[in-house]
Amino acid sequence: MTNARRHPRSSIADQVLTEVADAVRLQEGPPGVRSVLRALRRLAPASTKDLSRATGLPVPIVAALGNELRRRGLVTKERPSRLTEAGQDVVAQLGMDLSLDATCRTCDGRELVIPEVLDEAVRRLRALMESGPAADMAIDQSHCTAETKVRRVLALLTAGALPGGSLLLIGDDDLVSLAVAVVGDVLGGPIVDKVTVVDISPEILDYIQKVSAGLGTRVETVRHDLRQPLPAALHDQYDVAMTDPPYTPEGARLFLSRAVEGLRPGPAHSVFFSFGGKSPDEMLEVQREIMALGLVTNGYIRNFNEYEGSGILGGVGFFQHLLTTSSTASAPAQGEYGGPLYTGDKRTRQRAYACVACGEIVPVGTGARWTSVAALREDGCPRCGKGPFRPGRLLPAEQPAEQRPAEQQPTTAAQTPTAAPAPTPAKAPASASAPAAPATRTIGWHPPTPEARAALTLRAYPYVTRQADERDLPAIGAFEAEIARVSFGEDAIDDPARWSARLGRAMEKSKEGMIVAHAPDGGEPVGWCWVSVNQNAMTGDRYANFRSLAVSPLDNRGDVAELLLTAGLEFCLTKGITEVVGRVHVGNVPMRTVYRKFGFDPTSLSMKLFLPGTESEGTR
Repeated sequence: MTNARRHPRSSIADQVLTEVADAVRLQEGPPGVRSVLRALRRLAPASTKDLSRATGLPVPIVAALGNELRRRGLVTKERPSRLTEAGQDVVAQLGMDLSLDATCRTCDGRELVIPEVLDEAVRRLRALMESGPAADMAIDQSHCTAETKVRRVLALLTAGALPGGSLLLIGDDDLVSLAVAVVGDVLGGPIVDKVTVVDISPEILDYIQKVSAGLGTRVETVRHDLRQPLPAALHDQYDVAMTDPPYTPEGARLFLSRAVEGLRPGPAHSVFFSFGGKSPDEMLEVQREIMALGLVTNGYIRNFNEYEGSGILGGVGFFQHLLTTSSTASAPAQGEYGGPLYTGDKRTRQRAYACVACGEIVPVGTGARWTSVAALREDGCPRCGKGPFRPGRLLPAEQPAEQRPAEQQPTTAAQTPTAAPAPTPAKAPASASAPAAPATRTIGWHPPTPEARAALTLRAYPYVTRQADERDLPAIGAFEAEIARVSFGEDAIDDPARWSARLGRAMEKSKEGMIVAHAPDGGEPVGWCWVSVNQNAMTGDRYANFRSLAVSPLDNRGDVAELLLTAGLEFCLTKGITEVVGRVHVGNVPMRTVYRKFGFDPTSLSMKLFLPGTESEGTR
């Protein structure tokens, strides 16, 4: 039966898909735009992260598509986003106005549900994450949630890889070894004969050894650089392997090859492989690497892994169950590897930017005439002198200099805008007291290089920083109220007006160290940072108190947070300050991650105890 609401397929609607895909140089083409519209139709109102998770497209790509759809009046300007009437009409013309979602509401499409008996394991793992090593995002680390850790153990059990046998973990910043041990402890006994962790980080390995010692599961740790072949003693020893490698084809190939080295010979041995969503062309590279190792896919679950702070991928990744075959043993072994491995290794490549006004393609990056898109915007298009510019594909790293366009040739003077280095979005509560100076000090942070500044300017675009003033007080008050809610929950003072009044009184004394981030054309601030200069009453030493950091839920929220934090630290340097202190609530994981990323070291622990009041039950 024909749906009377359905419109005939429109060539105009198809043209919209093509135009939007072309505007952002979308590798997925019109089908990628279609998937975003379909997800928006089903999930509205939906955030950029929601749409990223639903479509498998990276957050920056979804954000760029959303902006193009807004320019055409198809998506609302308000966030979270909805389709406008015009957008709904386009969806109807494309035949996508049927609402039907068959995703399992119990497991949310992950195929596994954590039973109540393992709720204790989730709680214990969450506590272990709090005190464990911080993620190093420079090498593609982003810790999976405690729930994901338990689901990975359940996947091993469901596939029959456990209980019993031996498990090899190729890298374990996610602490899956501890998840296996904790689940065993909760269930009353070990669920594996032996777990071996191979990782380069002594901090991770030491933590695993310390915690696992009292859990009853045999956990061995081996410090090893996985760019080198596995130690001979680990070859052909394990029944099952698991890895969550750097999210590059090279990383997938290298870590999977090390997993294969450690597995017992023969077919049907399991490798559990976690990875982030990529474009079809990039995923084809990854699948080729899997095939080249003689592995075959036995299962695949999208959005199985949830990560903390992995904004670019929407905080999720897929989980793949691979099996060895009779061809695995004959696959060429991966020897010593010295090439690019992490996504950061590949960001040194130049990217093509297209001038919206005339279509001119301009290379931007290290070695090009323009090292940043900010510098390119300042100069204007080399052909028409206008702009703006849309990002395109990365240019091949191996392209010979003599084959590059003239404007891609290196120049003697680099254009350098202003900005800074790198963690994730955060909110921090206020106030701290100065700690005693340590006998020896490790310099935890240095001003960013021109290259780092250029890179952050690009990532944080279009937002810039300036000193805060009275016009910003309403927005700052809202930020402080949200900081209080994040840190103190029901006990928070979360009235924006009270915070605005307090900050207004502080501004009357001094605005120095009060910094906001905003779009160049003005408008309400999207971020806020406050650093004050204090003096230790006992010693007379001056120090900086890092009081607040908050950023609105932008698509590039983490980069704006970095911009603000770096501006705050540079303010400290202008005042001759060499020591910066700050306090953060124990439950504020994003801000703790930011502190550690920028080199802050924990030097004290605040402890709180509540006593019964005169009216409480305990005193009657």
